[in-house]
Amino acid sequence: MCSRYALTTDLARLPSALKGNFPQGFTEHYEKQHLIRPSDPVLVLKEENGIRSASFMLWGLLPDWSKDPLKGPRPFNARAETISTKPSFRGGWQHRRCLIPASGFYEKNHLIRREDAKAFWMGGIWNKWLGADGSEIQSCCVITTKPNDLLKTLHNRMPVIIPEGNEDAWIANVNGHDLKALEPLMGSWSSKGWAIEGSYKPMTGIQQMNLF
Repeated sequence: MCSRYALTTDLARLPSALKGNFPQGFTEHYEKQHLIRPSDPVLVLKEENGIRSASFMLWGLLPDWSKDPLKGPRPFNARAETISTKPSFRGGWQHRRCLIPASGFYEKNHLIRREDAKAFWMGGIWNKWLGADGSEIQSCCVITTKPNDLLKTLHNRMPVIIPEGNEDAWIANVNGHDLKALEPLMGSWSSKGWAIEGSYKPMTGIQQMNLF
């Protein structure tokens, strides 16, 4: 499970795939976020109609059939094992995969991060909900998988991590064999080069970034 994460990477050290695709005003207002939670707006890299862009989406997938965006379930995680068959996630897996940058994620007051402190990609899916009044809400969720040796003592799930160099393949609108070829990326990732910081108490409330 992934229900809390952080993005505290310096602007200049954010993944290169983001650069040139930032939302308007992002570089001027960017601040480090020590605690990001479901329902918060999150930075996401996606491809739509062949165009790559980064935008803010609400964390918690809002399905097409929802009549009221304030009511009903909004899952913030999707299981890798059932993402291609479960109706809530199948369309996102087939056509709307995304990448969510993070510097670490939390499990039971522990921060899991790369030893070199570099940002990394969590694999996700996204959706665009359209209201009867013409309103639009973009939302996303994080894909989770079985834990590796590093995480299994903390939780029975962990986020899917997409290695650098796979950005184009992950967010491209593909199907058939090319879509099937992405499934191995959702397996347990190696714990080599990763670390756990214990008894970590992330910032809360007013200490978080107030996104524009």
